[in-house]
Amino acid sequence: MPEGHTIHRLATRHRELFAGHPVRLASPQGRFASGAALLDGRVLRDTEAYGKHLLHHYEGDRTLHVHLGLYGKFTEGEPPLPEPVGQVRMRMIGPAHWLDLRGPTACEVLEPPAVEALRARLGADPLRDDADPARSHTRIRSSTKPLFALLLDQSIVAGCGLIYANEVLFRAGLSPLTPGTAIDREGWTALWDDLRALMKEGVARGRIDTVHTQHTPEAMRRAPRVDRHGGEVYVYRRFGQPCLVCGTDVARGPLAGRNLYWCPVCQK
Repeated sequence: MPEGHTIHRLATRHRELFAGHPVRLASPQGRFASGAALLDGRVLRDTEAYGKHLLHHYEGDRTLHVHLGLYGKFTEGEPPLPEPVGQVRMRMIGPAHWLDLRGPTACEVLEPPAVEALRARLGADPLRDDADPARSHTRIRSSTKPLFALLLDQSIVAGCGLIYANEVLFRAGLSPLTPGTAIDREGWTALWDDLRALMKEGVARGRIDTVHTQHTPEAMRRAPRVDRHGGEVYVYRRFGQPCLVCGTDVARGPLAGRNLYWCPVCQK
């Protein structure tokens, strides 16, 4: 599932391509036909990302809400418009570009109260300037759940996914099993600031890189990481490989229905 930095990149891209213009919307697949009809011909005023949720705000207080989930994907291009290929849930056509959406978990039109309800159920998004990390810390400090699970809870930290959760805990030297009650205000501030910086770099680069300069392939004279997710990381999907800091084999185990990765020495 795409993490928050990807959704913020999409919001910026769609704003650049379509905002300020009337757009045509259709649903070649048919599953979004009624929603597309509500928005067809309206001006796209702005786009917004909140955690893993993408919002397109149209004139008339109508909002398109998209959650990509595990299988959702956008494709785009310039005219001429191609014939739809596969199950295209939504097609958007602007002055000089087209956009196709396939396989999302959610693709729906929301009224203002529903948009506010969506925002209210999400936690602080590290990539948003209006985020309130203190609200997230209140939830974390009152829970005995493992910190790894709390970081993945979108009602606590919106946009943080599996890779960022594993990596930010390694960088903090914290075991993923650390209970939320053990994280004081100072510790949470440091964790939040690092997560925010990593995610902002993800927006800028379009990939997740979490290693410090001294642990890059160039500095360590090692081969670059080969993985479909790309990016240089410390522990994520490096099970059985040596830790880049201490050399201990990276461990793996299930938690909160997901795979967590950690260094048994660096994250005792």
